[in-house]
Amino acid sequence: MIPAVVLQLALAQEVAPEKEAAAGGAAWYVAPDGNDLSAGTIDRPFQSLARAQQAVKPGGIVLLRGGTYRLRESDIASSQGIFARIIVLDKSGTEGRPIRYRAMPGEIPILDCSEVKPAGQRVSALYVSGSWLEIAGIEITGVQVTMTGHTQSICVESQGSHNRFERLSLHDGQAIGVYHVRGKDNLFLDCDAWNNWDHTSEGGRGGSVDGFGCHPTKGSTGNVFRGCRAWFNSDDGYDCINAHESVTFENCWATYSGLSKEGKNLADGNGFKIGGFGSLDASRLPDPMPRHVVRGCIASRNKASGFYANHHPGGHDWLDNRAYRNGTNFNMLCRLADNRTDIDGFGHKLAGNLGHGTKRDLVNIDLAECQLSGNSFNLGLPFTDQDFESLDVDELLTPRQQDGSLPQARFMQPVPRSELAKRLQESKP
Repeated sequence: MIPAVVLQLALAQEVAPEKEAAAGGAAWYVAPDGNDLSAGTIDRPFQSLARAQQAVKPGGIVLLRGGTYRLRESDIASSQGIFARIIVLDKSGTEGRPIRYRAMPGEIPILDCSEVKPAGQRVSALYVSGSWLEIAGIEITGVQVTMTGHTQSICVESQGSHNRFERLSLHDGQAIGVYHVRGKDNLFLDCDAWNNWDHTSEGGRGGSVDGFGCHPTKGSTGNVFRGCRAWFNSDDGYDCINAHESVTFENCWATYSGLSKEGKNLADGNGFKIGGFGSLDASRLPDPMPRHVVRGCIASRNKASGFYANHHPGGHDWLDNRAYRNGTNFNMLCRLADNRTDIDGFGHKLAGNLGHGTKRDLVNIDLAECQLSGNSFNLGLPFTDQDFESLDVDELLTPRQQDGSLPQARFMQPVPRSELAKRLQESKP
């Protein structure tokens, strides 16, 4: 198996720091061997993001030098009740003048949280409640869980608005990668979350460790995940249970969810677990019901379902997605408005989806109550492995391109001029 590859952050196309400063505000520098009593210049950098946040103003930029920032419990910026937040970004930029926190071009700053183990608390490595921020090129690893009961630690906790999270690498810890709960119009772009497993709490299943979680409160509209990847996370790849507003997932990949690197079965194991409200009382369900969009995504070798409606009391849009060798490829299970009674999926729109490699391609769906067009499972066309350019799942784990975009992969691409390719093309509206 190809090993998990760290996102290469050679940001060759980034604007030079001096030009950034001239265009909008001062540039400040942070380095592992810096000093918070220094001037924050490239020659005399700060040591912490907390000190850099004090200095930077809207329109300014903070450049993080490469290397490992070994965080300690003494670095915890906010400790309230069961929450221990190591780095807190709560200063906002403004529209047109965001505050930027970016890796120095060509360098990789690594926030190592493996020594932060506050007893009885949930750890958030990077807590973002400010708005109009851009955070790019940072790697977070080793986030710990210390509680044995129901809990959750987090690499990036998002509670602001109009923020852009780009090229983040969140891996090899016990925490969920991204956890968004409050705030609107946030973009999570080209981020990777992998090999995260809570082996400490609740018997070590890792049931709260998704790659990406988005659970917006009422009014927190317009949140988008684009070009992100999740693999070997102990629970699900992407999860938006209890979301009170619609969420969009575009060109995202989920692989090996619910499994360890060694192949051990862990928690739920869905690639895209979209919607649903658990056991929430029906009187507290949102009105109108959010309709999530999953477009151009890939789910492969996930333990449970590749694409899963998760008992949602309504339909979603599933467009141009690909599913391969999941326990079930497409599971459209819905619930009645009582949020208790499971029924076959209704109100879904499925168009241009392609499934292969499992006997359970499409389940729990009321075909008369859904719109289906141009999907492999309603074309009536038999096809085999030879109809695809590649079915090598590990292509999806190869390094990103230099600009941070997804790697070019032939995975599940129909062979050109094959009958499958022809029928899929003809079926497009």
